Amino acid sequence: MQVSEAEWTDIEKNIAKTAFDQAYKREIEALLKQVQQEVNSLQQLDDLWQLHDFLSARRHEIEGKYNYQYSALLFVLAGLIKDGWLHTHELEGLAKDKLSKVAALARM
Repeated sequence: MQVSEAEWTDIEKNIAKTAFDQAYKREIEALLKQVQQEVNSLQQLDDLWQLHDFLSARRHEIEGKYNYQYSALLFVLAGLIKDGWLHTHELEGLAKDKLSKVAALARM
């Protein structure tokens, strides 16, 4: 189900990149809000170390998730939809077969 870069039109690339960037922005904004709340509730050194561990894990997860390689992009977009960071309507304009694959993967 891999789709090479050559199989993406310039319009599709722009749609996918815009949607990808929007999902990233949403997730980072949510993370920042969560971290600000956590920082305000710090009371002990252990709380600080727990926050550090949480941030390390989230960094690893986010850096692994946001992979903008065309061969993996349908899987990435589907995962972002499944996680709630992206909405299907934000991919309108992609070829029907790509939209169908993303929708099917998001339901898994």
